[in-house]
Amino acid sequence: MAMTLVAQERLAQDEELYKRRHSLAHVMAEAVLQIFPTAQIAIGPPVEDGFYYDFELPRSLTPEDLPLIEEKMREILASGAPFLREEVSREEARKLFENQKYKIELIDAIDPSEKISVYRSHEFVDLCRGPHVASMKELDAKSFKLNRLAGAYWRGDYNRPMLQRIYAVCFYDKQQLEEYLAWQEEAERRDHRKLGTQLDLFHLDDENPGQIFWHPKGWTLYRLLLDYIRSRIQKDGYQEVHTPSVMPQGLWERSGHWAKYRENMFVTESEKRLFAIKPMNCPGHVEIFKQGLKSYRDLPLRLAEFGSCVRNEPSGSLHGILRVRGFVQDDGHIFCTEDQVESEVKKFCELLAEMYRDLGFDPQKVLVRLALRPEKRLGDDATWDRAESALGRASRAAGFDYVEAPGEGAFYGPKLEFTLIDALGRKWQCGTIQLDYQLLGPERLDATYIGEDGQKHHPVMLHRAVLGSLERFIGILIEHYGGAFPFWLAPEQITVIPVAAAFHDYAHRVAQTLVDRGFRAAADLGDERMNNKIRLAQSRKVPFMLIVGGKEEEQGAVSVRTRKGEQENLVPLADLIARLEALNRPGSE
Repeated sequence: MAMTLVAQERLAQDEELYKRRHSLAHVMAEAVLQIFPTAQIAIGPPVEDGFYYDFELPRSLTPEDLPLIEEKMREILASGAPFLREEVSREEARKLFENQKYKIELIDAIDPSEKISVYRSHEFVDLCRGPHVASMKELDAKSFKLNRLAGAYWRGDYNRPMLQRIYAVCFYDKQQLEEYLAWQEEAERRDHRKLGTQLDLFHLDDENPGQIFWHPKGWTLYRLLLDYIRSRIQKDGYQEVHTPSVMPQGLWERSGHWAKYRENMFVTESEKRLFAIKPMNCPGHVEIFKQGLKSYRDLPLRLAEFGSCVRNEPSGSLHGILRVRGFVQDDGHIFCTEDQVESEVKKFCELLAEMYRDLGFDPQKVLVRLALRPEKRLGDDATWDRAESALGRASRAAGFDYVEAPGEGAFYGPKLEFTLIDALGRKWQCGTIQLDYQLLGPERLDATYIGEDGQKHHPVMLHRAVLGSLERFIGILIEHYGGAFPFWLAPEQITVIPVAAAFHDYAHRVAQTLVDRGFRAAADLGDERMNNKIRLAQSRKVPFMLIVGGKEEEQGAVSVRTRKGEQENLVPLADLIARLEALNRPGSE
């Protein structure tokens, strides 16, 4: 699919912004060197919303240092100095950076056949390929802000020194910067870690990194999502299975994971044999497929599992519940003939669109990438041609346009990747469907079925997930909704609040009636005043607060207050229940 003119213009803008951010990273490095002349500088690339630079410094930085560095940067920018590119020999480069050990290491890692370039600006020189703006006159001194400090291992290796990283956000001008900072404040208010504590959903423990402790309300949310997925895939013809959490080394060797994924697996030993806690469910599903002789009439076979997986992710990469070690996927594998690939992919895409819509995401805004054959791959070109074409046709038939991503497929097959856009415009890659012609072959797990010709054939395997990790998706949902979940998904749907202690009994009866009708409701019979109870329920983002007193009890009614502050008095309880039942289904607000 050709890139649109709008996309081309956006790319050109991004390239210009890239140069500005890259150039300001050099200015920041010079400013830090002026403040800390003994600093060791490492790398400073542009990133999605700005830039950063890594330093080894004589002391730890604090947030109070950032305005001082900004001030120094603006002094340098006032010079209007040019950015000048220069090619140098390896010896000249080593001489230029003789007091900078990280730059020397980078120089030594450059292939001898490559040219070495540096950029000079003001009183600073850096090892760099570029590009940069022509001069500092092009850089708006009010278009950036240093906003965060972090630690970063040199070359991403936890065995190497920990450096200090200064992050900055940067846009074209002050207005864009202020708009972004306002957006960032809203993103911070929606941070799933803060809301997880505020709403009493879960907690994380530093002594047990990457593992989640779900509290009752959080586990209610988890089960609601799980039950929803289970009901949808059952309607789509999936059979749910469950495979062992610990499986032997031999199986992982045959699947290829032991050679390619061993460092990410937790391994244990029993009776002098090695086992691994499963990092994915695929080999287990193949073992189920292989039990009993399969015919082409049995295909497609759709297996699903909410399998607990564990991956030995580096602790530095963990982030709340968005990146964890222990997780559950809405995992599924479809075993089919090659002729069934296109129809099965289309069916999956349609399921995905419906589920995203129910969960509050617009399917029309989903971004789709078709990851094509990599340079190193298994299989012949004719097979790859058929596979890539089938995925593309199925995606379009289901209503999803896509962009091609050359070389980004796995070595065993192409895939479609689906990216959601949340309420703040952020992108989250969630769904995927991957063609696999290799795992079931004779050199791997050797799964077969009997075809119409009476001969054995290897099926095609489709790895697919709609949401991916449930833990990560719940984190996305928390931030997308800011913790104010739609009624059907809210862990705590209704709080009944009596105006005084004399109406505790009626409040309890109303709450019990709602519970009996299948709602998640409770009466707040504590000693706090009514207004405090309302504020507490609003802070917990409970969708409905039902206020009850004498008039409500006399009329068998409630006064309804929403978390948005809307109020309706003396609503008959039976009428309210009918309205709530209409809201208590997926896709309702």
